[in-house]
Amino acid sequence: MGKGGEPPRCPWCLGDPIYVAYHDTEWGVPVHDDRHLFELLILEGAQAGLSWLTVLRKRARYREVYDGFDPQKVAGYGAERLAAQRQDAGIIRNRLKLSAAVDNARAFVEVQAKHGTFDRFLWDFVDGVPIRNHWRSPGEVPATSGLSDTLSRELKRRGFRFVGSTICYAYLQAAGLVNDHLVSCFRHRETTID
Repeated sequence: MGKGGEPPRCPWCLGDPIYVAYHDTEWGVPVHDDRHLFELLILEGAQAGLSWLTVLRKRARYREVYDGFDPQKVAGYGAERLAAQRQDAGIIRNRLKLSAAVDNARAFVEVQAKHGTFDRFLWDFVDGVPIRNHWRSPGEVPATSGLSDTLSRELKRRGFRFVGSTICYAYLQAAGLVNDHLVSCFRHRETTID
């Protein structure tokens, strides 16, 4: 047990209850639901240059603004919808990120049409099995990898935007394709059992 009877956690999440809840219940848990995969992809792109905590605090409003992250609906957004989003203080109002979300929805739907599900397409990058790393300190956890480089190139080739290797690595962590919980963290073992 950690301080105050709390289980030991990855240090990045300490200090904020929203971060702790996200770490304990979501981060690194394998995701196979297309809508949730789309949500994480859009949120990771929105996070570029900002803290993940900023995005988590705005997540509920994002779910409203993006119709529950329904990629079919988001793919149909036009200029009027984007203009309204740019006025919404509940989300990150960067014009390029907002237009990229629509482009990404369209590309996401195309991947679904070709592969049956985005889940199948994405998890093929790891042969359906999460990569379980064994980091002992936060300094060992990389910002990119050969896998994130490959995923980034493939997503860009398919028309996705805001999908550089660093964003893709964070996406792989969030969606559970890569387990980067430190070995000392109580979630390291638990997320792999799922």
